[in-house]
Amino acid sequence: MPYSTHEKKRALVRVRRIDGQLDALAQALEQEVDCGAVLQQIAAIRGAVNGLLGEVLESHLRASLVPRAGPRRRATKTNDAAAMEQTIALLRTYLK
Repeated sequence: MPYSTHEKKRALVRVRRIDGQLDALAQALEQEVDCGAVLQQIAAIRGAVNGLLGEVLESHLRASLVPRAGPRRRATKTNDAAAMEQTIALLRTYLK
């Protein structure tokens, strides 16, 4: 679940865009559009869903796994943030 109002709005925009793509796919199938065009639309939908997945996952990781600054955690906070950025970058490559 996106944690901030901004993240929630971005996720909803993506969901609505995906919904429009699904409607277009349904119409293409009903009209028996060329198979290549249908496959291209399916690939676009898959990419959009993966993008949504990436955003929600990133939001979750940032909210859940980055430790809060405390008296004993201050020294490693920078290292933890760098590790989180590396993890997010790695996940993004797999979700493309």
